[in-house]
Amino acid sequence: MAIADKLRILADAAKYDASCASSGAVRPGTASGLGASDGTGICHSYTPDGRCVSLLRLLLTNQCVWDCRFCVNRASSDVPRARFTPEEIVELTLEFYRRNYIEGLFLSSGVLRDPDTTVEQMVRVARLLRESHGFNGYVHLKLVPGVSAALVAEAGRWADRVSANVELPTQRDLDEAAPDKHMAAIEAVMAEVATRVGASAEERRHSARAPVFAPAGQTTQMVIGATPATDSDILATSARLYARHGLRRVYYSAFSPFPGADGRLPVHPPPLVREHRLYQADWLIRHYGFDAGELTDAAPNLELALDPKLAWARRHPEWFPVDVNAAPREALLRIPGIGYRTVDRILSARRHRRLSLADLAKLRVVVSRARPYVVTVDHHAGAVLVAAGAAVGPPAVQLSLPGFSTAA
Repeated sequence: MAIADKLRILADAAKYDASCASSGAVRPGTASGLGASDGTGICHSYTPDGRCVSLLRLLLTNQCVWDCRFCVNRASSDVPRARFTPEEIVELTLEFYRRNYIEGLFLSSGVLRDPDTTVEQMVRVARLLRESHGFNGYVHLKLVPGVSAALVAEAGRWADRVSANVELPTQRDLDEAAPDKHMAAIEAVMAEVATRVGASAEERRHSARAPVFAPAGQTTQMVIGATPATDSDILATSARLYARHGLRRVYYSAFSPFPGADGRLPVHPPPLVREHRLYQADWLIRHYGFDAGELTDAAPNLELALDPKLAWARRHPEWFPVDVNAAPREALLRIPGIGYRTVDRILSARRHRRLSLADLAKLRVVVSRARPYVVTVDHHAGAVLVAAGAAVGPPAVQLSLPGFSTAA
């Protein structure tokens, strides 16, 4: 098969993997090498229609011995099959880079004979790029659950980022839709990566010349809507993976029905706004101090009509209003319309003066959202909106969230 035909098949087959954005890795250029990665993140991929993009996103092969029900490349699928050699991918990467189409490579694969055989081929691509061609652009390798620790070590040596996709949030879901995958094997790979990232960071504290292991860390992806898993299940798994394995990101990908799909799969994709709400909830867990269970304490799925932070605030009027001139950071983070960077600006500004609503607007607070939930020098939210057109409670005093100090 001609390389152009392989590219058409394997670039298109890679479009279902979303976990390849925002690298954050920095690799400076050298006089003898090729390319650099500036750490600003790489978010796009090459497509067969000729568009200029920044990341070459490919499968090594779409041949696969596993039979995941939701995957277009599963063993029982009748899609056209193709396979690159490592040398062909290296050539494509270098040629696209020289033509200014790309800044890096995201490489995934179907499972060949076994995980080690598959990952060994992908590692060979990265090693050839780095050693034989001095390539300093971004490289992301997708690890296969069950791969050996030795190959994890090799992958992290040559790649900026590695990832092992969890795909579904519970073992029950995996048993139903991806019987070849096991949560224990997936998390074992994540744990190995986390251990090596930590060891590398410790070595570099003692010597700047110590090798870096996967400097952009690891990510994973979950498919949304292929099984009956609820948002509560999904967020609980994400929170656990962040806490246990130090993941940089969990990516959420709405299931996309495809021709010839398993008859047990949904006929229609989930609403894209569900994917969006999960990303918002994920952000609240990582940056705002929310527990996963708080966001789904009223129902197993997030509200589609409201962002999760506003929905939580409307369900919990007992925590409001919050005095922006006295409340601790943890309480400020709970106010709708205030981002975590804005909280830092509020804490800095209130050292010098008591803040008004106009001051909040200057600090980039979305005042229309925050107004019902805050006390300022010129405003007191006498009642908190808990539903469209409804209000509860008399003027409230500043309350503390459990375990939080009221000191500014």
